[in-house]
Amino acid sequence: MQSLAALTTLRVGGPARSLRTATSANELVEAVTAMDGADERLLLVAGGSNLLVADEGFDGTVVRVATSGIHVEQADPGFVRVRIAAGEPWDVFVTSALAQGWSGLEALSGIPGSTGATPIQNVGAYGAEVSQVIESLEVLDRTRAEVVSMPARAAGFSYRGSALKRDPGRWVVLTVTMRLAVDAMSAPIGYAELAGRLGVGIGERAPAGEVRQAVLALRRGKGMVLDEGDHDTWSAGSFFTNPILSAAQAELLPAGAPRFAQADGSVKTSAAWLISHAGFDKGFALAPGAPASLSTKHVLALTNRGGARAQDLLDLARAVRAGVRDHFGIVLENEPVLVGCAL
Repeated sequence: MQSLAALTTLRVGGPARSLRTATSANELVEAVTAMDGADERLLLVAGGSNLLVADEGFDGTVVRVATSGIHVEQADPGFVRVRIAAGEPWDVFVTSALAQGWSGLEALSGIPGSTGATPIQNVGAYGAEVSQVIESLEVLDRTRAEVVSMPARAAGFSYRGSALKRDPGRWVVLTVTMRLAVDAMSAPIGYAELAGRLGVGIGERAPAGEVRQAVLALRRGKGMVLDEGDHDTWSAGSFFTNPILSAAQAELLPAGAPRFAQADGSVKTSAAWLISHAGFDKGFALAPGAPASLSTKHVLALTNRGGARAQDLLDLARAVRAGVRDHFGIVLENEPVLVGCAL
């Protein structure tokens, strides 16, 4: 049996009963449909950066998505259309895109994981979301065992979510098609911290390569760029999503709590602010020397200090979530997918 710890960035998780690797879209479709036809439990793993797998492991088949390929075609004047295989490592593709002179992804630099996972989570950072550049997805609809094209409007993108995420188990992303600008300048900067780092105003642009370097520096400062020797990066990135509150709920927040008005009248606040103001500092652990702790660089990341089990991380997550609930009446939602376990 194959331990899943080696396939995830948290480096925890028990064994899978069996493991298959798909290196092409056809192999991926064949593997998934074969498992579905046999009524076999199935777990798809690509970059493993958004998974917390139970210590008991997974009693089924894991299909590792290792597909590759990038196909480019002309789009409108000044743009290219790029179709990327789901298994392509995300930041490798971002680096390649910038080297080709394509912009629109620079604020999403340094994010671990695979390209095919980005639309499921609607990956976002520093004022950008991947949905802003996605044109369509090629997906396997497991309910019909059929490969279909899903236009972006049908993907139901939302904050850290999508129709694919809301209906887990139905869709398998095979390729992602993006429309990227052929431009040395970045997309408009939409995040104050990044704008300040670049010395530009919100809505202004900067050289795309400079934006990437600024984003990487900011992410490294928070332990959000993978580094084998830095246990602060033995994580799943941000463990909790920023809560979306009703206007009435937001009124109950303390005066200093961040509030970001949303187009639908709701209000987004900061999970990191709630965690730190509930009494959890950087590096917090349930006991001195515990194998799991909050990152020493950022309270939003739960980290494996070496030798942690999934249970250690779950216990820590439960403590943090309970503390925020007791202080503010807000129940934080986990961002990683939990396999064989729950908070």
